[in-house]
Amino acid sequence: MFTEAALLESRSLRSGLSHHVHALDKVKALVLLPDGLHVTTRMVADYFEVSEEVVRQLSSRHRAELHSNGMFTLRGADLQRFKRDILSRYSVQGYPQPRSNLVLFPRRAVLNVAMLLRDSDVARRVRTYLLDTEAGARDAARGPAGSSVCSSLDRHVEEIAVRAATGAVTEAVERAVAPVVAQLGEINARMARQTEVVCAMSVRLADVGDDLADLRRRVGAPRRDRRRR
Repeated sequence: MFTEAALLESRSLRSGLSHHVHALDKVKALVLLPDGLHVTTRMVADYFEVSEEVVRQLSSRHRAELHSNGMFTLRGADLQRFKRDILSRYSVQGYPQPRSNLVLFPRRAVLNVAMLLRDSDVARRVRTYLLDTEAGARDAARGPAGSSVCSSLDRHVEEIAVRAATGAVTEAVERAVAPVVAQLGEINARMARQTEVVCAMSVRLADVGDDLADLRRRVGAPRRDRRRR
């Protein structure tokens, strides 16, 4: 079974669970904008009961991962159109209208935040729900016959995920790559030796060509002398 620590550290594990967006509403109702698709940075902060600055910093540190899960920024004409069509219908009084840009999160990106945000009880509960759901799905899928094999696989996958996230897998990778590197070195050495042989043959052929040319000259000289006589 995967652990919360592995989930916090491993992007690959988070990616594998990112489709379980229903986990958000199982823990706490997520209020969406009137488009029914997105939330703002403030709304994400409200959901996880943290400050907006915490969400901004997390979004900055994990920008590429959150973008891959749908987070995006509106600017210019797109922002003005969104403010007119969507934010104008937002019911909460005193909502600050963005001046230059607006970051929006779909459910998938909000779930991604839940798998990254350490200091939030709500995020922790979402992670627990995700891990319990995934464990239940694996138990149901494997059945009693394959339970021992699947348990062993789970342990190996989890260990690899944690080691990859912490950098501990480097030594194992180096051990796996070392034979390949050695083999490539042998191939390079063989190619170098073959190149030397080819060069030597080229030199020898050139010498043979010179010898043949000299022989032709010597054989042709008596013939010319006989024709003169």
